[in-house]
Amino acid sequence: MSGIRMEANVHIITGLVTAAQNIYRCVERAGLTVEDIVLEPLASANAVLDEEEKEVGVALIDIGGGTTDIAVYEDKTIRHTSVVGIAGRMVTDDIRRGLGVIGEQAERIKREYGYALASMITNDEVFMIPGIGGRKPMEISKLMLAQIIQPRMEEILEFALMELKKSGYLRQLSAGVVLTGGGALLRGSVELAQEILGMPVKLGIPTGFGGSGLAPEVESPIYATAIGLVMHALGRDESVSLTLDDDTDVSTESHLTQGDGSRTSILSRMRKFFDEF
Repeated sequence: MSGIRMEANVHIITGLVTAAQNIYRCVERAGLTVEDIVLEPLASANAVLDEEEKEVGVALIDIGGGTTDIAVYEDKTIRHTSVVGIAGRMVTDDIRRGLGVIGEQAERIKREYGYALASMITNDEVFMIPGIGGRKPMEISKLMLAQIIQPRMEEILEFALMELKKSGYLRQLSAGVVLTGGGALLRGSVELAQEILGMPVKLGIPTGFGGSGLAPEVESPIYATAIGLVMHALGRDESVSLTLDDDTDVSTESHLTQGDGSRTSILSRMRKFFDEF
């Protein structure tokens, strides 16, 4: 192949160098070497979006614990990514402050009784939470809990909507939005997202590896990013094989090595890409 000029459309992601360095250090202290770093929304998208959605236009919103991650696809191409610094942990903190409980209790209450949309509660039941320091248990209504949760979930989704508008592809999202991450498991999250975003929304669940399916324990939006990272690794390394049989026996050949590992800059990675091309 020969030519005078070559052009490429690339999606460059920028972030704090210290954040990446901390990841490297943690892995290296475990005696391993980092093979690659993948942006969280891209990993999640790899696990829950199909090729048809990516072609017609779709947005992924991954509500995690510390961040809400957004990825926009159109014509099978990544068009926009962003990370918003409010997510499920802030919902938990609101519950902790609003009910006067410890963080561990707040997280359990959120998972067991929480609703993102108060209007979905037709029969306002109550539940008991243990008192702190020998105090009497408290009686809390589900409606009261939802009224604590909903404003923060609205804020998260409104920030996500701002990012979708910023991308310039808001009106090209024919497949709507796929909501994933632990925050998406709150009852009413999908319905609230439809109200705020003004488009169809569905819950994104990892589908597995090439149709092989997943164990029920990990077939959840909580594990979308982790499953996407495994799929990314399998796609990069042809020598890694994955076999699923009736006994769910997984066989892989690991290429994680010990040592310092090299850390290449974005410019050297791009230079290597064009050299190989």
